[in-house]
Amino acid sequence: MYKHQELTQQIIKAAQNVHNELGYGFLEKVYHNAMVLELRKMGLDIMPEKPISVYYDGQAVGEYFADIVVADKVILEIKAVQTINAAHETQLVNYLKATDIDIGLLLNFGESLEVKRKIFETARRR
Repeated sequence: MYKHQELTQQIIKAAQNVHNELGYGFLEKVYHNAMVLELRKMGLDIMPEKPISVYYDGQAVGEYFADIVVADKVILEIKAVQTINAAHETQLVNYLKATDIDIGLLLNFGESLEVKRKIFETARRR
């Protein structure tokens, strides 16, 4: 069993429900909004568009927004592209590096649902 396995399984089930209902071909924002609805319907604690600050030498040097954070344990990065590439995976790992969250799911609502699980257990602790 891996860290937050039950939670990530619930998230993947939500993504499958969304993909089964909507299919592929919509813009990323459509899948994002549908995932917010589906995760809330499942009773999960979520925060859409959660700000993530990036620090260098103790100073804030940038801010990004995670698509969805679930239960303060899993960051979701939602894509609607033909295929996931290394840049998408790197983006998610960088979000993990900038937070206290160790687990991320990259969800691609392409022709078929594609899921990548990323781990960064040595995330910077504040």
